[in-house]
Amino acid sequence: MSAGHTHWRDEVDQDLMHNSGERTALFTRGEGAYLWDAQGKRYLDFLGGIAVTSLGHSHPVFVEAVSRQAATLTQVSNYFVTPPQLELAATLKRLAGTGEAGRVYFGNSGAEANEAAFKLARLHGGADRPRILALEQSFHGRTMGTLALTGKPAMRTPFEPVPGGVEFLDSRIESLEAAMDDRVAALFLEPIKGEAGVLELPEGYLRAARELTQRHGALLIIDEIQTGAGRTGAWFAFQHEGIVPDAITVAKGIGNGFPIGALITFGSASSLFYPGTHGSTFGGNALATATASAVLAEIERAGLVEAAARTGEKLRAAIEAIGAPLVEGVRGRGLLLGIALTAPVATAVVTAALERGLVLNATGDSTIRIAPALTIGDVEIDEFITLFSASLTAVVETIEIQAEVSA
Repeated sequence: MSAGHTHWRDEVDQDLMHNSGERTALFTRGEGAYLWDAQGKRYLDFLGGIAVTSLGHSHPVFVEAVSRQAATLTQVSNYFVTPPQLELAATLKRLAGTGEAGRVYFGNSGAEANEAAFKLARLHGGADRPRILALEQSFHGRTMGTLALTGKPAMRTPFEPVPGGVEFLDSRIESLEAAMDDRVAALFLEPIKGEAGVLELPEGYLRAARELTQRHGALLIIDEIQTGAGRTGAWFAFQHEGIVPDAITVAKGIGNGFPIGALITFGSASSLFYPGTHGSTFGGNALATATASAVLAEIERAGLVEAAARTGEKLRAAIEAIGAPLVEGVRGRGLLLGIALTAPVATAVVTAALERGLVLNATGDSTIRIAPALTIGDVEIDEFITLFSASLTAVVETIEIQAEVSA
């Protein structure tokens, strides 16, 4: 990196793969709900690494856990086991409510967790159940396997042929009823489609999905990668509906920024994998699992699951009270929210917000996604509303100026 970070944009262009859109800031440190760039400007982070930093940046519990475990033991391979791995597996089973029959597979990301779930579905289906159902507009990852499950043609098309056998449905219960039969191995779904604009499933969909999959002997696999770790006001979003799935996948918020993912199984699905069917060199390493255990323990100790429900309602109400012409409504649950706009200016709003020191995300032309740390409170909400309102005003003024020029 050049002195003073003055040429970082050039270095991004020269040295990094062009697989992502334009990088819009160079951040050098973070603390709590805030980030700082190389010039010392402070930003309120209401994206949280896309629902990752549950405790915020540089939380003392996170820092201590990484430091302690790094000085003790990091990696021994999966020919062996370590205490942190066993501790985290037991914690995830308890929080998910799997009972004694539950099992945990560890990977390094959400995509890896969903790859494992895809293979679990194939093991369950065998030759007699070749069909796998997933939802349109869903997002499960960018590997070849998880792209096959992702209901976004624009993401899949450049890489086809992807693994076959996956059929995409709209999110109506009637469509699921029509598609389900005894040849279905599994149904994959997100309780809230984060990448599609924080879209919630219809009322009763999860309960209907559980009843239909049980009736036809298919697995119900729920992707909790964005919704897990307390973000929606429950440890996992499926728990709001009082159902028990066959498997869930988790990542993001359980590690607070340390790469980790997991597949958690319930009941008979726990016996599908056998030695040699799946694995990962780094999956379940002591450093990642010790860190995630500490993160989950702090979320539980501090009551952040319950806080996410309360704070999310405050945040939703504050956004709805803005009354700006661009805000149409708010979707989502807890601290995973999508702000629907009345015009396709989401990217412009995100740019205006960043200029004012607020980090947001556009999921499509007319939705702003927010997923801040579970630790935010009234101070951060008030600051967010001030910065977001100013950003909306700036975009509205730009639109009005452009209209005047055009006239």
